[in-house]
Amino acid sequence: MDISSSSVDPRGLFVPDTVTWQIHSDPAMAVGGIRALLQQALHPDAMDGVAKNSNFREDAWGRLQRTGDYVSTITFGSSEEALALAARVRKIHSSLGLDDPHLLLWVHMSMVDSFLDIAIRSGMSIGQAEADQYVSEMVLFAQLVGVTAENVPNTVSQMQNYFSEISPELRASEDAKRAALFLTIPPLPTAVRFATPAAPAWASLALLAGSSLPSWARSLYGTPQLPGQNFATDISLKAIRKTIGVIPDAILAPPIYKEAMKRWDLVGIK
Repeated sequence: MDISSSSVDPRGLFVPDTVTWQIHSDPAMAVGGIRALLQQALHPDAMDGVAKNSNFREDAWGRLQRTGDYVSTITFGSSEEALALAARVRKIHSSLGLDDPHLLLWVHMSMVDSFLDIAIRSGMSIGQAEADQYVSEMVLFAQLVGVTAENVPNTVSQMQNYFSEISPELRASEDAKRAALFLTIPPLPTAVRFATPAAPAWASLALLAGSSLPSWARSLYGTPQLPGQNFATDISLKAIRKTIGVIPDAILAPPIYKEAMKRWDLVGIK
Protein backbone atom coordinates (compact mmCIF):
# COMPACT_ATOMS: atom_id res chain seq x y z
CA MET A 1 0.00 0.00 0.00
CA ASP A 2 1.30 3.45 -0.93
CA ILE A 3 0.72 5.38 2.27
CA SER A 4 1.29 8.68 0.50
CA SER A 5 -1.23 7.90 -2.22
CA SER A 6 -4.27 10.09 -2.58
CA SER A 7 -6.22 6.94 -3.45
CA VAL A 8 -6.56 5.83 0.18
CA ASP A 9 -10.10 5.87 1.51
CA PRO A 10 -10.55 9.20 3.32
CA ARG A 11 -12.60 7.46 6.00
CA GLY A 12 -9.57 5.60 7.33
CA LEU A 13 -6.50 3.50 6.58
CA PHE A 14 -8.21 0.39 8.00
CA VAL A 15 -11.71 -0.63 7.02
CA PRO A 16 -14.04 -2.13 9.66
CA ASP A 17 -13.79 -5.69 8.34
CA THR A 18 -10.02 -5.90 8.86
CA VAL A 19 -8.60 -8.10 11.60
CA THR A 20 -6.74 -5.01 12.83
CA TRP A 21 -10.03 -3.20 13.48
CA GLN A 22 -11.40 -6.29 15.27
CA ILE A 23 -8.39 -6.71 17.57
CA HIS A 24 -7.77 -3.03 18.29
CA SER A 25 -11.40 -2.42 19.29
CA ASP A 26 -11.48 -5.34 21.72
CA PRO A 27 -11.32 -4.97 25.53
CA ALA A 28 -8.25 -7.26 25.59
CA MET A 29 -6.21 -4.34 24.28
CA ALA A 30 -6.07 -3.04 27.86
CA VAL A 31 -3.68 -5.88 28.71
CA GLY A 32 -2.05 -6.08 25.29
CA GLY A 33 -0.79 -2.51 25.47
CA ILE A 34 0.95 -3.06 28.81
CA ARG A 35 2.51 -6.30 27.64
CA ALA A 36 3.79 -4.58 24.49
CA LEU A 37 5.69 -2.02 26.58
CA LEU A 38 7.15 -4.75 28.79
CA GLN A 39 8.29 -6.72 25.76
CA GLN A 40 9.66 -3.69 23.91
CA ALA A 41 11.80 -2.82 26.95
CA LEU A 42 13.84 -6.00 26.49
CA HIS A 43 15.95 -4.52 23.71
CA PRO A 44 18.58 -2.51 25.63
CA ASP A 45 19.20 -0.02 22.83
CA ALA A 46 15.49 0.68 22.38
CA MET A 47 15.02 0.98 26.14
CA ASP A 48 18.03 3.29 26.43
CA GLY A 49 16.49 5.61 23.86
CA VAL A 50 13.22 5.73 25.76
CA ALA A 51 14.95 6.33 29.08
CA LYS A 52 17.08 9.18 27.73
CA ASN A 53 14.39 10.95 25.74
CA SER A 54 11.21 10.69 27.80
CA ASN A 55 9.86 11.00 31.32
CA PHE A 56 8.94 7.32 31.35
CA ARG A 57 10.04 6.84 34.94
CA GLU A 58 7.72 9.59 36.14
CA ASP A 59 4.86 8.94 33.74
CA ALA A 60 4.66 5.27 32.76
CA TRP A 61 0.87 5.49 32.69
CA GLY A 62 1.02 8.53 30.43
CA ARG A 63 3.31 6.79 27.97
CA LEU A 64 0.92 3.85 27.75
CA GLN A 65 -1.97 6.23 27.16
CA ARG A 66 -0.09 8.07 24.42
CA THR A 67 0.78 4.76 22.77
CA GLY A 68 -2.86 3.72 22.96
CA ASP A 69 -3.96 7.03 21.46
CA TYR A 70 -1.51 6.55 18.59
CA VAL A 71 -2.72 3.03 17.85
CA SER A 72 -6.36 4.16 18.03
CA THR A 73 -5.78 7.11 15.69
CA ILE A 74 -3.94 5.04 13.09
CA THR A 75 -6.61 2.32 13.26
CA PHE A 76 -9.82 4.30 13.60
CA GLY A 77 -8.98 7.87 12.60
CA SER A 78 -9.63 9.35 9.20
CA SER A 79 -6.80 8.89 6.73
CA GLU A 80 -5.91 12.55 7.13
CA GLU A 81 -5.74 12.24 10.92
CA ALA A 82 -3.73 9.02 10.80
CA LEU A 83 -1.17 10.23 8.25
CA ALA A 84 -0.75 13.58 10.01
CA LEU A 85 -0.08 11.90 13.36
CA ALA A 86 2.35 9.43 11.81
CA ALA A 87 4.24 12.32 10.21
CA ARG A 88 4.50 14.08 13.58
CA VAL A 89 5.81 10.92 15.24
CA ARG A 90 8.43 10.40 12.51
CA LYS A 91 9.56 14.02 12.93
CA ILE A 92 9.89 13.57 16.70
CA HIS A 93 11.79 10.31 16.28
CA SER A 94 14.15 11.95 13.82
CA SER A 95 14.81 14.96 16.05
CA LEU A 96 15.62 12.68 19.00
CA GLY A 97 17.73 10.24 17.01
CA LEU A 98 15.19 7.46 17.56
CA ASP A 99 14.68 6.65 13.89
CA ASP A 100 16.91 3.57 13.58
CA PRO A 101 14.81 1.17 11.41
CA HIS A 102 16.27 -1.83 13.26
CA LEU A 103 14.96 -0.60 16.61
CA LEU A 104 11.70 0.70 15.16
CA LEU A 105 11.07 -2.77 13.74
CA TRP A 106 11.70 -4.33 17.17
CA VAL A 107 9.18 -1.99 18.77
CA HIS A 108 6.68 -2.74 16.01
CA MET A 109 7.03 -6.51 16.13
CA SER A 110 6.77 -6.58 19.93
CA MET A 111 3.52 -4.63 19.66
CA VAL A 112 2.10 -6.91 16.97
CA ASP A 113 3.09 -10.06 18.86
CA SER A 114 1.60 -8.76 22.10
CA PHE A 115 -1.70 -7.60 20.63
CA LEU A 116 -2.20 -10.79 18.65
CA ASP A 117 -1.20 -13.19 21.42
CA ILE A 118 -3.37 -11.48 24.02
CA ALA A 119 -6.32 -11.38 21.62
CA ILE A 120 -6.11 -15.12 20.97
CA ARG A 121 -5.49 -16.14 24.57
CA SER A 122 -8.29 -13.96 25.88
CA GLY A 123 -10.84 -15.79 23.73
CA MET A 124 -11.18 -13.87 20.48
CA SER A 125 -12.11 -16.05 17.53
CA ILE A 126 -8.92 -15.82 15.50
CA GLY A 127 -7.68 -18.72 13.40
CA GLN A 128 -4.33 -19.12 11.67
CA ALA A 129 -5.51 -17.33 8.54
CA GLU A 130 -6.80 -14.37 10.54
CA ALA A 131 -3.58 -14.28 12.58
CA ASP A 132 -1.48 -14.14 9.41
CA GLN A 133 -3.80 -11.49 8.00
CA TYR A 134 -3.33 -9.35 11.11
CA VAL A 135 0.46 -9.52 10.91
CA SER A 136 0.22 -8.61 7.23
CA GLU A 137 -2.17 -5.71 7.80
CA MET A 138 0.08 -4.33 10.51
CA VAL A 139 2.97 -3.91 8.06
CA LEU A 140 1.34 -0.55 7.35
CA PHE A 141 1.95 0.49 10.97
CA ALA A 142 5.66 -0.19 10.49
CA GLN A 143 5.73 1.76 7.24
CA LEU A 144 4.14 4.74 8.94
CA VAL A 145 7.04 5.04 11.39
CA GLY A 146 9.65 4.67 8.65
CA VAL A 147 10.38 0.96 8.26
CA THR A 148 10.59 -0.40 4.72
CA ALA A 149 7.75 -2.85 4.09
CA GLU A 150 10.06 -5.47 2.59
CA ASN A 151 11.88 -5.75 5.92
CA VAL A 152 8.75 -6.37 7.99
CA PRO A 153 7.51 -9.91 8.74
CA ASN A 154 4.03 -10.38 7.27
CA THR A 155 3.05 -13.82 8.60
CA VAL A 156 3.07 -15.40 12.05
CA SER A 157 5.83 -17.78 10.95
CA GLN A 158 8.01 -14.92 9.74
CA MET A 159 7.35 -13.10 13.01
CA GLN A 160 8.46 -16.12 15.03
CA ASN A 161 11.63 -16.35 12.95
CA TYR A 162 12.25 -12.67 13.56
CA PHE A 163 12.17 -13.13 17.34
CA SER A 164 14.53 -16.11 17.09
CA GLU A 165 17.01 -14.11 15.03
CA ILE A 166 16.98 -11.03 17.27
CA SER A 167 17.13 -12.96 20.54
CA PRO A 168 20.93 -12.55 21.01
CA GLU A 169 20.40 -8.76 21.25
CA LEU A 170 17.85 -8.96 24.04
CA ARG A 171 18.29 -8.66 27.78
CA ALA A 172 16.59 -7.12 30.78
CA SER A 173 18.69 -4.02 31.41
CA GLU A 174 18.38 -2.05 34.62
CA ASP A 175 16.26 0.46 32.70
CA ALA A 176 13.99 -2.37 31.54
CA LYS A 177 13.57 -3.65 35.08
CA ARG A 178 12.79 -0.15 36.33
CA ALA A 179 10.30 0.28 33.50
CA ALA A 180 8.59 -2.98 34.46
CA LEU A 181 8.36 -1.79 38.07
CA PHE A 182 6.87 1.55 37.09
CA LEU A 183 4.38 -0.13 34.78
CA THR A 184 3.24 -2.39 37.61
CA ILE A 185 3.22 0.28 40.32
CA PRO A 186 3.03 3.65 38.53
CA PRO A 187 3.48 6.81 40.60
CA LEU A 188 -0.16 7.85 40.40
CA PRO A 189 -1.28 11.18 41.82
CA THR A 190 -2.06 10.82 45.53
CA ALA A 191 -5.76 11.50 45.06
CA VAL A 192 -6.00 8.80 42.42
CA ARG A 193 -3.93 6.26 44.35
CA PHE A 194 -5.85 6.48 47.63
CA ALA A 195 -9.33 7.65 46.67
CA THR A 196 -10.07 5.39 43.70
CA PRO A 197 -9.57 1.74 42.71
CA ALA A 198 -7.28 2.80 39.85
CA ALA A 199 -4.02 1.65 41.45
CA PRO A 200 -5.05 -1.92 42.33
CA ALA A 201 -6.90 -2.28 39.02
CA TRP A 202 -3.80 -1.09 37.15
CA ALA A 203 -1.55 -3.42 39.12
CA SER A 204 -3.81 -6.38 38.35
CA LEU A 205 -3.72 -5.68 34.62
CA ALA A 206 0.04 -5.08 34.67
CA LEU A 207 0.75 -8.30 36.56
CA LEU A 208 -1.44 -10.21 34.13
CA ALA A 209 0.37 -8.59 31.22
CA GLY A 210 3.71 -9.64 32.71
CA SER A 211 2.47 -13.17 33.24
CA SER A 212 1.37 -13.31 29.59
CA LEU A 213 4.83 -12.54 28.23
CA PRO A 214 6.41 -15.33 26.17
CA SER A 215 8.55 -17.70 28.21
CA TRP A 216 11.78 -16.30 26.73
CA ALA A 217 10.79 -12.80 27.84
CA ARG A 218 9.85 -13.93 31.35
CA SER A 219 13.22 -15.69 31.57
CA LEU A 220 15.05 -12.50 30.64
CA TYR A 221 13.22 -10.65 33.40
CA GLY A 222 14.03 -13.47 35.82
CA THR A 223 10.36 -14.17 36.46
CA PRO A 224 9.72 -17.59 38.04
CA GLN A 225 8.29 -20.14 35.61
CA LEU A 226 5.47 -21.75 37.56
CA PRO A 227 3.73 -25.01 36.56
CA GLY A 228 0.41 -24.30 34.90
CA GLN A 229 1.14 -20.59 34.66
CA ASN A 230 0.10 -20.25 31.03
CA PHE A 231 -3.20 -22.01 31.67
CA ALA A 232 -3.96 -19.81 34.67
CA THR A 233 -3.00 -16.70 32.71
CA ASP A 234 -5.31 -17.66 29.84
CA ILE A 235 -8.20 -18.16 32.25
CA SER A 236 -7.54 -14.74 33.78
CA LEU A 237 -7.31 -13.09 30.36
CA LYS A 238 -10.66 -14.53 29.36
CA ALA A 239 -12.21 -13.35 32.62
CA ILE A 240 -10.80 -9.83 32.27
CA ARG A 241 -12.00 -9.56 28.67
CA LYS A 242 -15.46 -10.75 29.64
CA THR A 243 -15.61 -8.33 32.56
CA ILE A 244 -14.49 -5.29 30.58
CA GLY A 245 -16.67 -6.36 27.66
CA VAL A 246 -19.90 -5.79 29.58
CA ILE A 247 -19.15 -2.06 29.82
CA PRO A 248 -21.18 -0.31 27.06
CA ASP A 249 -19.23 1.20 24.17
CA ALA A 250 -20.83 4.54 25.02
CA ILE A 251 -18.73 4.52 28.20
CA LEU A 252 -15.66 2.47 27.29
CA ALA A 253 -14.93 3.32 23.66
CA PRO A 254 -12.61 6.29 22.95
CA PRO A 255 -14.10 9.24 21.05
CA ILE A 256 -12.08 8.49 17.93
CA TYR A 257 -13.67 5.02 17.74
CA LYS A 258 -17.15 6.48 18.12
CA GLU A 259 -16.40 8.95 15.34
CA ALA A 260 -15.15 6.11 13.15
CA MET A 261 -18.39 4.20 13.68
CA LYS A 262 -20.30 7.23 12.42
CA ARG A 263 -17.92 7.79 9.51
CA TRP A 264 -18.32 4.19 8.35
CA ASP A 265 -22.12 4.25 8.95
CA LEU A 266 -21.90 1.52 11.58
CA VAL A 267 -23.78 3.21 14.44
CA GLY A 268 -26.41 0.84 15.78
CA ILE A 269 -24.97 -2.16 13.92
CA LYS A 270 -23.86 -5.16 16.00
